Amino acid sequence: MTMAEGKILNPNPPEFERFLYASVGEDRNGYVVTVLSTLARLGLDPWKEAAELVALGRDGGRARLGTLLARFRDVPTLASDNGRVARDLTLLLPVGQASLGLKRAVSTVGNGRLGTGRAIWAILAIVFVLYQVLTAGGSGFGE
Repeated sequence: MTMAEGKILNPNPPEFERFLYASVGEDRNGYVVTVLSTLARLGLDPWKEAAELVALGRDGGRARLGTLLARFRDVPTLASDNGRVARDLTLLLPVGQASLGLKRAVSTVGNGRLGTGRAIWAILAIVFVLYQVLTAGGSGFGE
């Protein structure tokens, strides 16, 4: 698989993966809950939120993430420990050289349309081939 194919299959920016797949703690059933799951359960787009946290800077991102984690009730330990968890998690956000690709990441996350044109052309090609098979296959039967 080439790098371009990987972007079509996963259009989300890889700069945020360490952060989004990190654990925020265990829920009441003992299952590990990730940042991605936490943000999604709060009704937020995880990649867009990660990009906004980076844009806020380390301190602003930590404060915003702490506020979000305080709202999340599925992980009991976050009620008292959300500040420490937010501090630790914001260390996983990209900075310096890693954030050079942030503009691309934010624009990809913002419009969510990477690969949309290719997908439409692929669907049209499949429909065209199916049409050709169905119309060509029907004329020779029974003669």
